[in-house]
This record gives sequence, structure tokens and C-alpha cells, in this order.
Amino acid sequence: MECRDVPAETLYDVLHDIEYRKKWDSNVIETFDIARLTVNADVGYYSWRCPKPLKNRDVITLRSWLPMGTDYIIMNYSVKHPKYPPRKDLVRAVSIQTGYLIQSTGPKSCVITYLAQVDPKGSLPKWVVNKSSQFLAPKAMKKMYKACVKYPEWKQKHQPHFKPWLHPEQSSLPSLALSELSVQHADSLENIDESSVAESREDRTGNAGGEGSDDDTSLT
Repeated sequence: MECRDVPAETLYDVLHDIEYRKKWDSNVIETFDIARLTVNADVGYYSWRCPKPLKNRDVITLRSWLPMGTDYIIMNYSVKHPKYPPRKDLVRAVSIQTGYLIQSTGPKSCVITYLAQVDPKGSLPKWVVNKSSQFLAPKAMKKMYKACVKYPEWKQKHQPHFKPWLHPEQSSLPSLALSELSVQHADSLENIDESSVAESREDRTGNAGGEGSDDDTSLT
């Protein structure tokens, strides 16, 4: 996606700022950082709403990031954390490799490339796969862009100098050794069969909430 009036550093901040994500990401149920491994790597939790009547999903990921001059990269993959096992009310998804490449194209413009190699678990019906690829992903990118435009004004009112992803000394997360984690493999998780789930009338008409919504009143 080309962002003609969003600097690369602003987009990088938006993707990192967990408090702001709770404002613009209408799919999020709960998200928080768990611990840090190094100055540019941490472990976090994220759960999100899925189209009804599918079960909602969650994921535990190890995330790392790297500024490269005027470009930035953020990548993550799923891990097991002993204190955050799969929950009965959610399906534990697996990020095989997911991330963002932000490339500056000028003082106030950039291009973002989004890679998502994810196993959502469950035998999903075809309509879910089609809806995700054709509608939800593009609308999610559009909403991310809107969030970037509004971020500078929002951040000025919400701890404007607090950016631990740029200033590691600001982080209050507990330290965690890599040895306490292990890679989360999809085949070790229960497979929930949702292949027979029918599409609701809301989903057929495109009126479902979440990433499909263009409402951005919560960003103010």
C-alpha cells in the first residue's frame, strides 16, 4: 500500500503503539505486551474477533523490529509461553511468519508491504477464506492508513514522548530468557472443525463490524 501523506516513521510508530491500536483496530479483543527479550524483541498477546458465528482467535508471538535508516521492519512468529496456554473460549492461531516492511519514499510518504503467513487453525469454510482475502484484508489496510493520518494529533495528547520501541530505557516490561519459550507448531494444537458454519446475513451484506467497518470515530 502506498501512503502518500504518511511518513515512514509515523507508520512505524502506529504499528508499535499498543494503546493506539486499541483505538483504531476494531477487531481487537485484548492485546498486551508480556515481556522483553532484548532491546528490539518482545513477546505479546493478541486476540481478535472473527466473523460470526466462527470462534474468536488469539495468538502469542515473539516480535522483533529493526530500523534501517529511513526504512523499518517488524516481524513475528508464534511461541509457547508457560503462563499463557490456549484458552477454551478462543482458538489459538499460529503465526508462521508475519510482518511489515516500511520503505520511505519521501519526507512525508512511504510504502508498506504486509506479509501474513498464518494458520488460523480450524477447518474454515470457503466463504471465510474468500471474504478475508477479497474484503477484510484490503479494508484493514485502509483503516490502518486512516489511523496513521490521525496518529500525530492523538499522540500529542497521550504520552507524546513515550515510545519504548525507539527508546528501550522507557520499557517497564520484565525480562524473559529465550530458553523459557518454544516455537508454537500448528500440529500440536487442537483442530476445531468450523467447515460447516454458514455465513450470516450480516456477513453477506457486508455490514459486519471489525475491520470491515470504516467508522473511525473512536480515533478522536
